[in-house]
Amino acid sequence: MSKNWRPATQLVHGGTLRSQYGETSEAIYLTQGFVYETAEAAEARFKGESDGFIYARYGSPTNDMFEKRMCMLEGAEDARATASGMAAVAAAILCQLKAGDHIVAARALFGSCRWVVETLAPKYGIECTLVDGRFLENWEKAIQKNTKVFFLESPTNPTLEVVDIAGVAKLANQIGAKVVVDNVFATPLFQKPLELGAHIVVYSATKHIDGQGRCLGGVVLSDSEWIKEHLQDYFRHTGPAMSPFNAWTLLKGIETLPLRVKQQTENASKIADFLAEQKQVARVIYPGRADHPQADIIARQMSGGSTLVCLELKGGKQAAFALQNALEVVKISNNLGDAKSLITHPATTTHKNLSDEARAELGISAGTLRLSAGIEDTQDLLEDFARALQQVPA
Repeated sequence: MSKNWRPATQLVHGGTLRSQYGETSEAIYLTQGFVYETAEAAEARFKGESDGFIYARYGSPTNDMFEKRMCMLEGAEDARATASGMAAVAAAILCQLKAGDHIVAARALFGSCRWVVETLAPKYGIECTLVDGRFLENWEKAIQKNTKVFFLESPTNPTLEVVDIAGVAKLANQIGAKVVVDNVFATPLFQKPLELGAHIVVYSATKHIDGQGRCLGGVVLSDSEWIKEHLQDYFRHTGPAMSPFNAWTLLKGIETLPLRVKQQTENASKIADFLAEQKQVARVIYPGRADHPQADIIARQMSGGSTLVCLELKGGKQAAFALQNALEVVKISNNLGDAKSLITHPATTTHKNLSDEARAELGISAGTLRLSAGIEDTQDLLEDFARALQQVPA
């Protein structure tokens, strides 16, 4: 199979396994276990002396196809598909740490990600320091003798801050630590963390990779040595495995990933430009705009903008709710990366469990909204916002 295929071709054909029936669409292997021709064959399989599947918790042909296709897209040597994005995050972080180790994490994280590093990890004796990830000196100052992992999102949820991935990776390499990057907001099409020096990349495949609101999924990608030494046993024994049916669904979604992300990004860019001119809007943050506070880093490490837009309304929560309630095409939902345009109010949904002070540190106000642009007609979306803004006091 060609290794020189471009992404759009990889995402249709990469890693495909066909049975003796020669099916066009990938097969769904809904089995818990596998049989062996002889007892000796079973022994060899368990010893790792022969290739093949053992138990669906460890892997299946359908999951294997999804993992291989993601590796081709990401430029990774190996991957493990998980039941959800948070299963991927937890596995990528916890599988390589022990009591007494230290995590440095960007404070701008999805609420559940912050819970893993800020609440769960310390229960097992793993220390954590949260930093303002926008500035490299903060990462450097937070380093301790026991620092083993750097964890970040870029762009961040929901304010679309950007972290200098190459700069953080350089610091990590100086002390032998590993950098874990949640790359959901950029998608593997617009940002390649491994090429920038990161060691592990995680995705919530629920988002753009499925992108049609059908199933949960996640994936952890890295080099083969790290997967074997750290993730393999954790994955097998704690059981965060993806369902083969979900793997098949994600394989179908990934075929159209470039088409959907292209339209979503175009829509997001035009909506961001429109909103920036509206009197009810205090600010717009979008990685594709020249006025993004970190436009220089974006130019270095991203090849495209984003499907997400962050906006802040002058009228606070009342204005934010009024806008959401008046929208017709755009739906209210805390998901993102969907074919449908979705909007959410982080302060009362995805980041509601943070303190007022923590939200203020992240730039999340009562008037902050996060828009995930879909693939609808651009003009319909612009008209939807123009109409809805009429219900928002200036």
